Amino acid sequence: MGQTLTEKILARGAGRETVTPGETIWVQADLLMTHDVFGPEVFRIFEREFGANAAAWDRDKVIVIPDHYIFTEDPLARRNIDVLSGFVEKHGITHFFKPGTPNYKGVCHVTLASEGFNQPGGILFGTDSHTCTSGAFGMFATGIGNTDGAFILGTGKQWLKVPETMRFDFEGPLPPYLMAKDLILRVIGDIGCDGAAYRAMEFGGDGIVSLSMEERMTLCNMVIEAGGKNGIVAADAKTEAYMRERGKTVREFLTPDADAAYHSRRTYVSADLAPGVAKPHSPDNYAEARSLGDVTLDRCYIGSCTGGKIEDFTAAARILAGRRVAIDTFVVPATTDVERALKTTAVDGVALLDIFTEAGCRVGPPSCGACLGGPLDTFGRATDTQKVLSTTNRNFPGRMGARSAEVFLASPLTVAASALTGRVTDPREFLKH
Repeated sequence: MGQTLTEKILARGAGRETVTPGETIWVQADLLMTHDVFGPEVFRIFEREFGANAAAWDRDKVIVIPDHYIFTEDPLARRNIDVLSGFVEKHGITHFFKPGTPNYKGVCHVTLASEGFNQPGGILFGTDSHTCTSGAFGMFATGIGNTDGAFILGTGKQWLKVPETMRFDFEGPLPPYLMAKDLILRVIGDIGCDGAAYRAMEFGGDGIVSLSMEERMTLCNMVIEAGGKNGIVAADAKTEAYMRERGKTVREFLTPDADAAYHSRRTYVSADLAPGVAKPHSPDNYAEARSLGDVTLDRCYIGSCTGGKIEDFTAAARILAGRRVAIDTFVVPATTDVERALKTTAVDGVALLDIFTEAGCRVGPPSCGACLGGPLDTFGRATDTQKVLSTTNRNFPGRMGARSAEVFLASPLTVAASALTGRVTDPREFLKH
C-alpha cells in the first residue's frame, strides 16, 4: 500500500521508508517557530529543564516572530517582547524579527513564507495553531504547545502519532468570484469543526493546482478549524517559482502515491460552489453569502494570516475601486512587505493603497491586529453589539474583542462587497462584467 504525502514526510523525518497511521514515532524537526504570546513560556520551560546556559538544538533553525500584541501599551504584552529579546541575545538565536527595528516583518505565518523558510518535504513545528498554513508548500507543519516547543528547542525532535489523511479534490479552476477562503469554509461546513480531528487534510485536483501560493496558504491555514493536525498541498512548479524568487531552491518534490490509503475522500466541482460565509459563533456554521442579504453589518475587516496577504488585498480592491464603503472598513496588512506592496501593486493602474483610502477604508499597521482581540487597546477591538464581517479565521465569542460581538467570516471579495452595501453581500453583485 502506498503512502499519503503527510506519511511520506513523516517517514523521512523518522528515518524510515514508511509509517502507518496510528503509530507513534520520533521525528527530526527542520524548523521551530514561536512568537510573543507563547515564546516567553517556551523559553522559561527550556531553561528550567535544560539549564539556564543550555544551547538551543540549532540556533539557525529557531525562528522568533513577534506579531500578536506588538502595537499596544499593555505592560505585560510589552514585557513579552523584552523576554524574547533577552533570550535571543543570550542564546544566539539567528532569526529574530523584532518590532521597532528594520528587521520587523509582521504575522509569523506569512513571514515564514515570504522569507523563504518553508521547504517542501520539511517538518515545521510552531507554537501557534495556524502553523498549518505552511502546509501549502508541501511540508508537514503543525501547531504545538509550550512544553513541546521547549523540548524541540533543546533536542530538535518531537514525538507524535502519525495521523490518518483525509483527501479533498477540487475539479476545475475557480470562477472569478471564488477564493480559497470559500473552498475551506465549505469543507469545514460539510465536515464540522471536529470532522478532521487529528487527521491530515490533503488537497488536490486541478482546482488546487490552479491556485497561487498565497491562496494555498489560505486553504491550509484554516484546517485547524476542522480539528486537522495539518493541511497539505503537494509542491509543484508554482512552489518552486515562489521559492526561487526568494533565493531558495526546492530540495525534493514529494507526491502522494496513487495507491495511498485515505481515511476518506471528497470531491468538489469548483464551478458548483458559491461565495460562502461562516456565521457566528463557529467556523462550521456555513451559509452561502447570497442567503444572508438581510444581515446588516457594523464593520468589515480585511487582514490577518488568513486574509492579509497582497493577493487578498488585490481581490478586495477589484471590488472597491472607484467606490465608497458604507460602514467602517479596516485594512490591516499581514507584514511590512505587504504594507509596501500596497503602494506598488495596482488594479487598473491605481495603487491598492490609493483605492482603499479613496474608498474610505482605515489602513492599520502590519500585525495580527484585531484577529484575536488582544489587550484592551489592541487595534480594531470590537465593541458591544457589533456585527463584523472579517477575512480572519475564527469567530468564537470574544475572538475579536467583546464577547457580545457577532463575527462572520468570508473571503476578501465577499467582505469588500459587503463593505459597500453594509450588509452581507455576494460579490457577484459587483463582478457581473
